[in-house]
Amino acid sequence: MEPDRVRPTVDQTIPVIESPRPSRARIRQSRILIIDDEEANVRVLSKILLREGFTDVMSSTDPTMAVPLFLEYEPDLVVLDLRMPGLDGFGVLEQLAPVIPEDTYLPVLVLSGDVTAAAKQRALRMGAKDILAKPFDISEVVLRIRNLLETRRLHLLLEENNQLLEAKVIARTNELDEAQIEMLQRLAAAAEVRDDETGQHTQRVGLMSGLLAHSLGLADADSELIRRAAPLHDLGKIGIPDGILMKAGKLTDEEFEVIKTHTTIGAKILAGGRSALVQLAERIASSHHEKWDGAGYPAGLVGNLIPLEARIVSIVDVFDALAHDRPYRKAWAVPDVLNRIREMSGSHFDPHIVDVFVTQNWNQFAGGTAVRTLPSNVAAA
Repeated sequence: MEPDRVRPTVDQTIPVIESPRPSRARIRQSRILIIDDEEANVRVLSKILLREGFTDVMSSTDPTMAVPLFLEYEPDLVVLDLRMPGLDGFGVLEQLAPVIPEDTYLPVLVLSGDVTAAAKQRALRMGAKDILAKPFDISEVVLRIRNLLETRRLHLLLEENNQLLEAKVIARTNELDEAQIEMLQRLAAAAEVRDDETGQHTQRVGLMSGLLAHSLGLADADSELIRRAAPLHDLGKIGIPDGILMKAGKLTDEEFEVIKTHTTIGAKILAGGRSALVQLAERIASSHHEKWDGAGYPAGLVGNLIPLEARIVSIVDVFDALAHDRPYRKAWAVPDVLNRIREMSGSHFDPHIVDVFVTQNWNQFAGGTAVRTLPSNVAAA
């Protein structure tokens, strides 16, 4: 049988019930679904609800239509008869259970001539929110329905407020993240301005490190974190005296020891960060001069004990240093840089990362006046 959707009509035989609670417009607009095999019961209850101001009532005398109607109509309240031939109210409750979201308050009011304690407990266990005996009192059924719908409305308002609050929290978190990223970018720029005339070294290292991480199979989110954190690898150079940091000639052993402290200075500046980005930047700043064979600094870490992100930045940093002009030498040609990186595979660099790195096209990241005459030693501090 087709479901009946009842619209307001005037019927002087049904008394208007005065409720102690004021009826809200939103409550009166609630969608109510009635499932009862007795057509007379459905007709009477529908008229009562319409006279009380409820404007959207649907009904069916076929209990097998309960789930299809529920999914189509999306009611705010289900009024359900318990004793019906074929599929009874318990069967309907069982079918409705999986289609009602767990975090949604969807009240079911059971109307039944069977008001035994066992029947009540079973209905409540299966999801009913209230039970009313037949024949019901008109005043009571209206009040029960209003109470259930008011509770439903409060849950919906709470859900809306929670969603609004969550959206505000997300927006605020995004603002803080952007502010943090901007601050870190400015820190990187502050460190770079004393060591790189073009001001692009840290940004190139970030971009290349993110691309290399992706080529190594890291997740997009992890690759993006590395892209953002890598520019801070030399942050500690803020604490290195200009006379050493900007020296055009070869560093003395003592000066090189001072240069090496930029790793621990950078890590100290970034230490204690709560975000994954700052924690990652700290590891990179501390370990990007560690070497695969343990001959690096500051901790002499060996192999996989060196954080992966630091191993990635280590190769990229050397590539960028060699492929661009520096105060103490001209840039190398890209093929020569890649050959030198291959030579340092297994000693300075992680062999697997080298194998992936040298297969990529990095020409767009090279610059300066390339030369083919290579010095015997490489100092990429």
